[in-house]
Amino acid sequence: MSYRRLGIRVCAVYAFIPLFFLAACAPKSEATPTATLPPPTVSATITPSPSPTLTLTPAPSQTPYVITATNAVTPSPRGLFVLSMNEAGYAHLFIYSPLSLTLTRLTANKWDDITPCLSPDGSQVAFASRRNGYWELYLLELGTGDLTRLTDTLEYDASPSWSPDGQWLAYEGYVDDNLEIFIRSATDPTQAPIRLTENPAADHSPAWSPKGRQIAFISNRSGEDEIWIADLDRLGDERFINVSRDPQNSQAHPAWSADGERLAWATSGANSGLNSLHVWDSRQPEPAPRWVGSGDWPAWEENDHLASLFTTANQNYLTVYDTSSGELSLPPMLLPGELRGLSYALATLTNPLPAAIQGAAASTPAPLYQPVISPQDGIPAGRAALVPLQGIQAPFPQLHDMVDETFQALRQRLIVEAGWDALASLENAYIPLTTPPDPGLSQDWLYTGRAFSFNPALVNAGWINVVREDFGQQTYWRIFLQVRAQDGSQGEPLHQTPWDFSTRYGDNPAAFEQGGSPMSAIPQGYWLDFTSLALQYGWERLPALSNWRTYFNGARFNEFAMRQGLTWQEAMLELYPPDALITPTAVIPPTRTPTRTPRWYRTPTPTRTPTPQPTFTPSP
Repeated sequence: MSYRRLGIRVCAVYAFIPLFFLAACAPKSEATPTATLPPPTVSATITPSPSPTLTLTPAPSQTPYVITATNAVTPSPRGLFVLSMNEAGYAHLFIYSPLSLTLTRLTANKWDDITPCLSPDGSQVAFASRRNGYWELYLLELGTGDLTRLTDTLEYDASPSWSPDGQWLAYEGYVDDNLEIFIRSATDPTQAPIRLTENPAADHSPAWSPKGRQIAFISNRSGEDEIWIADLDRLGDERFINVSRDPQNSQAHPAWSADGERLAWATSGANSGLNSLHVWDSRQPEPAPRWVGSGDWPAWEENDHLASLFTTANQNYLTVYDTSSGELSLPPMLLPGELRGLSYALATLTNPLPAAIQGAAASTPAPLYQPVISPQDGIPAGRAALVPLQGIQAPFPQLHDMVDETFQALRQRLIVEAGWDALASLENAYIPLTTPPDPGLSQDWLYTGRAFSFNPALVNAGWINVVREDFGQQTYWRIFLQVRAQDGSQGEPLHQTPWDFSTRYGDNPAAFEQGGSPMSAIPQGYWLDFTSLALQYGWERLPALSNWRTYFNGARFNEFAMRQGLTWQEAMLELYPPDALITPTAVIPPTRTPTRTPRWYRTPTPTRTPTPQPTFTPSP
């Protein structure tokens, strides 16, 4: 099946993504590795034998899918994907091949493993992990399961990228309250790292060119998040070149093609609507980058095939574009969690898999919470009760009986991850029908008892930052909480520029019309992605109203709902009888003073006008 360019393809993705989990497409011809890359060292053929893969089954709790192990591993003619994905409250590593290997877990512990990158020969995975309490770089040997730690600092280190000879790694590190790019040996952890950038702006997300002498990265040194290239053969300011030159939008996640000639990245912004993929050709650097399709986290599968994450507000899909025709060579595949990194290498797996990887693939993470229904007298069949929230300040501290456990579980997890109780004081939880709604919010989810809104004063206090994300014509917000421990043991540095609502009240007409503006700089310190963590507990963010730019309450950035596939009316009927949702029509009572009915066929009776009489002046 193929999709035509632009409109038909985007419409088809939106129309068919929620309907079914699509099978992988027909195999494509292999791309030959370039001369600068060492040949793959893994075996070319694999004798089939039992080895873990992954199947997805509905879970009884909040997790959309439970990942279990089955037996089948065959050689992959399309190479391997390694990705990091949120699962059961933590980010784990997974391996996947579209035609032979289903999504198989590589790590399964209660810590985060993010930003994986496959070595050029596909034998190792470099990634960032907090398994020792701080963000460090590690190497995982796929053939043996051996793990090597490369860094040992308190600062945040992540997003590794391999040199084409497999001897060096470029990565991002948080030093001096700023993100910078470093280079270090991948074979000798004792060697000191080399600092590549030293700029007041944030520099992150490096991508090492297969040609060996260029490193692409993201920097906001021009005022916007744009694509820059560091030429290792130059010195000083001449080393850094801006190649995206797009001040209207933000760029992220650069990725080089296998021949090192083209550079792909993701673009987002108020003018783009959806996250979109662009490809820049280094052989023709002056023309504007070519639009490929909608997506994020690009990874070149072959020279003409670009893997990508396709995102909606609360769901994620993996797909592959044919950049020469603009068609999809892999239909969108639903992912059970948010992506935290994506990498590809033209390689195959050894068989059988190491025992350490088999154990991770076969494990099933424990559910984050268990719903408990509290029996109450007087509740009709098919209806639910409201449960009071202990230790919560709100006008009506109550929630639906089906969602109060997940709220408390999320609250306790936030105390651990952020170091403070961000949900102790709420703007609202449940609100009764007797409370009049704000304009445009007559069907707000707060009426169902399945939603809460945190205190918006935390934004003004600087404990929360809000990042704007647009999906088509709808605006959503990503919430980041400032963690209490700023030593690297909690949270991560911000990579995106937050939105500043307060500028709408300044003297800038453009900010007033746009409902605010991006901040002038990325805030310092470590932050926790509240939106991502809440989604793992089942709490979804809600879109802003269309008039949010002029109506602050319409932004709805602080409200999260546990919908569980229900419509608003269905959720309301779990609490109220149908009669309670019927709005009576107002009847205008008759007036007490009768009003003459006008008749067009009758001439009004004339009224005599008195003739004025002269007034006599009395004589002296």
